[in-house]
Amino acid sequence: MMVGVTGSRALAYQLLQRIDHEGAYANLVVPAALGTSGLDGRDKAFVTDLVYGTTRRRRACDALVDRFVLTEPEPAVRTLLRLGAYQLVFAGIAPHAAVGETVSLAPARARGFVNAVLRKVARTPMVWPDRATELSYPTWIVDRIDAELGDEADAALRRMDEPPPVTVRDDGYVQDLASQWVAAAVGAMPGESVLDVSAAPGGKATAMAARAGHPGAFVVAADLAPARAGLIRSNAERLGAEVAVAVADGTRPPFAPASFDRVLLDAPCSGLGALRRRPDARWRIQQRDVGELADLQRRMLAAAAPLVRPGGVLVYSVCTLTAEESIDHPVPDGFDVDAEPPAVGEWRPFGHGWRVLPHDADTDGMVLVRYRRRP
Repeated sequence: MMVGVTGSRALAYQLLQRIDHEGAYANLVVPAALGTSGLDGRDKAFVTDLVYGTTRRRRACDALVDRFVLTEPEPAVRTLLRLGAYQLVFAGIAPHAAVGETVSLAPARARGFVNAVLRKVARTPMVWPDRATELSYPTWIVDRIDAELGDEADAALRRMDEPPPVTVRDDGYVQDLASQWVAAAVGAMPGESVLDVSAAPGGKATAMAARAGHPGAFVVAADLAPARAGLIRSNAERLGAEVAVAVADGTRPPFAPASFDRVLLDAPCSGLGALRRRPDARWRIQQRDVGELADLQRRMLAAAAPLVRPGGVLVYSVCTLTAEESIDHPVPDGFDVDAEPPAVGEWRPFGHGWRVLPHDADTDGMVLVRYRRRP
């Protein structure tokens, strides 16, 4: 349990300071803190909403309070103002509770300031300076999604400002529905050998693998980082899935050519289709990263292709929305595009692949491309 924390807002405030000022990842620190907090289910949900929501809406919350701030407050007070603004404008908290409880968390020297600013936020209608501020994204992300999606960009961006639904598989594993659709698109059959090139935390690998009472494939799940490979192993053991785990570099995989019936490359990507699930990701990813990741993806795709046996299947997926990270990659030598629509999921055609947008089925945004190696 986090020392000195009493109450949901206090815990949320501590976590937000770690995210804002220490570079902590929301999806790691929030579950860890809640697991030892002693809070009940309702309060845990409240903390999660406060932390994730305030983080997603950081730019919008800053704009709300900056109308009434003449001198930049110290970092901890800035975070507290964001927390208060989120409660007032986005979380539907009654103003007296949002202001009073937030002010109580401020250092004594700053309470008057925080109280005055939040009261003005509560009673002053907002005129947003631009769409990126209102939607609370870096301007470059809004521009990029606009260019990629056109008229559907606004719906996708707004959906990624909302918390994602929790989807639980039959075996109890929590996994976004679109990720389940990707695993299904691999088409792994009982007795086949399947490689998941970049598999952590193991959701897709365990979905494809055989386990007690569930016929499936023999899956090798690889990841570059030993700690992430350990996470795959832990999840496979918990689910009873027959998964062999390997620490391996996806640009230089240590496997024999033509040794797998099917290969899945769920490649590292910008994550621009899954921003609501990773609330701080929109503030971490930089415009230049998209091109750098696309280069890494091309190298991983070229390295994965020779591992597929003749007649076998190569599936490429990313949880982003960009063509640069998906359909702009060249078709691997010796492969043809499999143009058959995926049997599972609400995919729409996208170049020679398939894409689901966040607002199509309330999932992460994903792109999927399937190839078949010539005999």
